[in-house]
Amino acid sequence: MFTEEPTAQQTSLPAEPADVAEQSQPQPYADNRIEPVAPIVTATTETSVPTIGRWHDWFNLLKAFLIWVVSIILLVVVQLIFTIPYFILLWATTGPPKVEALATDKIVAFLSIIAVLPAHLLTLGVIWLMVTEGRKRPFWKTINFEWPENLRPGIVIIACVVLSLALLSLGGLVTHYWGGTKTQIDLLVESSVPARLATAFVAVFTAPLVEELIYRGVLYSALERTLGKIIGVLVVSLLFAGVHVFQYIDNFAVIGVITLLSVTLTVVRAYTGKVLPSFIIHLVFNGIQSIVIALWPFFGWNGSN
Repeated sequence: MFTEEPTAQQTSLPAEPADVAEQSQPQPYADNRIEPVAPIVTATTETSVPTIGRWHDWFNLLKAFLIWVVSIILLVVVQLIFTIPYFILLWATTGPPKVEALATDKIVAFLSIIAVLPAHLLTLGVIWLMVTEGRKRPFWKTINFEWPENLRPGIVIIACVVLSLALLSLGGLVTHYWGGTKTQIDLLVESSVPARLATAFVAVFTAPLVEELIYRGVLYSALERTLGKIIGVLVVSLLFAGVHVFQYIDNFAVIGVITLLSVTLTVVRAYTGKVLPSFIIHLVFNGIQSIVIALWPFFGWNGSN
């Protein structure tokens, strides 16, 4: 048996050079290399970051719903600002206007449509301010208004146009065979040529962009991070269709088409992870309808269809 401690009976060995002796002398922990020790993470450190991130996600969801509410309020308030002076003029010249008369007044219809433009611009400003957090973040990238990854833009555009045409065709069939009475939008469009052209302009140049930024950009992103994709698709689809219900309340077939459009746009957003494809579909869908709305009277449409 060998021991490391010297005894009296051991024969002394010849002296070795100092450097050799130092090298041969056992070093503490020579057989076990000392590795860098990982920082000690306490339970508080482990849970604080996820907790802070989770609360930040819920705060963003609250901001998203706030933007949605503000967008609706702006539409109502700006329309009132545009129409109240005309109400005052009517009151001063012909007496208190009746509700039935206002509902069919061409000037009221035109003013209410024109008011959508500044309302949309103000809403866009609110979205930009909230998303960039006061110019601290890039707007388009933060809101995911980009091309889908690993997909060529040309392929995305073709797919979006085809899907838009399919939705329009299906919507045309549904409203043709199961359509009901004329909607509020129909009455506005038929009220005058300026109202018709203004409706077509808004439907192309502001509505697709602002609505996609609100619903598929801000709202869906916040819902997906907090509640998941399925809940995000359901909630956003219902909210988008819901705000359009009062415009088409007299025609359930049109409400069904709008709901189908809403679900399609939101599913595309969830599948691609980006807002731009949904915007393209929305733009083409509204654009073709706007061309029909703007040009149909010049081909002899008398408003009875």
